[in-house]
Amino acid sequence: MPKTKSDSLFKLIKSLKKSEKRYFKLHTLGESNGENKKFVKLFDQIDQQIAFDEDLILENSPEIKPEQLSNIKAHLYKRILQSLRQYHVAKVPDIEIREVIDFAEILYNRCLYGQCVKILQKAKKKARKYDYLELLLEIYKLEKKVLTHTVAKDNQERVNTLVQEVQEVNDRINNINTYTNLAAQLNAFYLRAGFIRNQKDYQKIRKYVKSCLPDYNEDLLSLNEKLHLYDLLVGYYFFIQDFEQGYNYAKKWVAVLDASRELIASRLDMYIKGINSLMIAQYKLYMYHEFVDTHKKLKSIRTMSHLELNENIQVKLFKYNYVHEFNRYFMRGDFKLGVARFNKIKNNLEEYITRLNRHSRVIMYYKIACLFFGNDNHREALSWINKIINEEDIDLREDIHSFARILNLICHYELGNNDVIEYYIRSTYRFLLKKDDLHSFQKYILNFLKKLNRVSSEEELIKQFEGLREQLIPLTLNRYEKRAFIYFDIISWLESKIQQKPIQSIVKEKAQKIIEPDTVIA
Repeated sequence: MPKTKSDSLFKLIKSLKKSEKRYFKLHTLGESNGENKKFVKLFDQIDQQIAFDEDLILENSPEIKPEQLSNIKAHLYKRILQSLRQYHVAKVPDIEIREVIDFAEILYNRCLYGQCVKILQKAKKKARKYDYLELLLEIYKLEKKVLTHTVAKDNQERVNTLVQEVQEVNDRINNINTYTNLAAQLNAFYLRAGFIRNQKDYQKIRKYVKSCLPDYNEDLLSLNEKLHLYDLLVGYYFFIQDFEQGYNYAKKWVAVLDASRELIASRLDMYIKGINSLMIAQYKLYMYHEFVDTHKKLKSIRTMSHLELNENIQVKLFKYNYVHEFNRYFMRGDFKLGVARFNKIKNNLEEYITRLNRHSRVIMYYKIACLFFGNDNHREALSWINKIINEEDIDLREDIHSFARILNLICHYELGNNDVIEYYIRSTYRFLLKKDDLHSFQKYILNFLKKLNRVSSEEELIKQFEGLREQLIPLTLNRYEKRAFIYFDIISWLESKIQQKPIQSIVKEKAQKIIEPDTVIA
């Protein structure tokens, strides 16, 4: 029976680009010996496999004994990583700096202190340029070791300067650790529950952030400190639904790197995250023109020179580009065009979705479901909602799971599936109670849907829709209830039923009133 379990070596080889594979083989075969040829042969066999099959490898390589395979795989794995490091050393500044530090360590161990100091100065200059604080500490550590072996008139002065520099770097690292620790805690809360639901949530988060965030002078912070502070503050303000403040800090975040273009390559992950955060704020605040301009900036990253678009970056660019492309259709109410665009990219999109983490997948499923709902494709919307409902981890983004169940009910109503609505109402009610997410918004909708089965005339039906709309409008002004309208524009849906128009028409009319009249919506 072939072994089909996943293998770390298999995954590593499959992640390589053609140029990286070619470099590895040239580098390995250049060191010509029998062992290296074994490595290349094993590499080629695994590269050709669709699923990892150890038995097939042994069958095709009689020179490799079964008891040797595990050891050869481990050595091949290490060789590939070494090759990747060497391949990327000139493209990734921190790898290059680490290599120079390693060279300095070798020179130090040979008592070549002058040469050691000379190349450490080069490493220090580059580390300062890119604000790599941890690498600076490594350089300072080695500099202090060298100083103990040298005698010069200015030794005391050099020691004093070094001690001061180490203290400054440590202080900055401590600040960054504080910001990133807080951001990680907030993110954990957000991944579980989504936006704050009530006063209790708000007080808990506000108190936590206020007690843990030290005083700071923004003007005195270094680039790295600013980036991580802005990341924290954007996450905090988004979490408490203060999108205006979130927008302000996201704008600062992107501006910091735009003002230091040469650092974007080494901070590409943070740059993309900042642009995404800015676009989220612009979308929530309906800043259509700014949103479009920022989206162009995001798309232009692929064409920027001297950027290393690794797998992680490519997946993020893909995810953010499509999520915001869908958001643009939502802002304009152009669901028909959005669905047409989705159908063109469906195969490519579905392939990429499998590479997203569970959180990103759930968001993508919900966006697509809302896109189809806005185009009155309720059956297709249901199929994407079911992907969320059937997710095993319902403790991840409980808010989206809750509103997916509300949207599920409305889709069944639109499809005339009255026989299952009663069951889904009970199921949704139990779910919301379990997750402590049964608020006025959900109660009004569940009660409304219960009544609809008993309505016999068109006139009475319109009254029911109008009644629900009157109940929901005040909630749009409630700090905690208004989060519901972030997930689904139910007011526009109700107005479409009252006016007997497609929901797309209602949303588009509203969009045209917000966007300037001379704007071409295309």
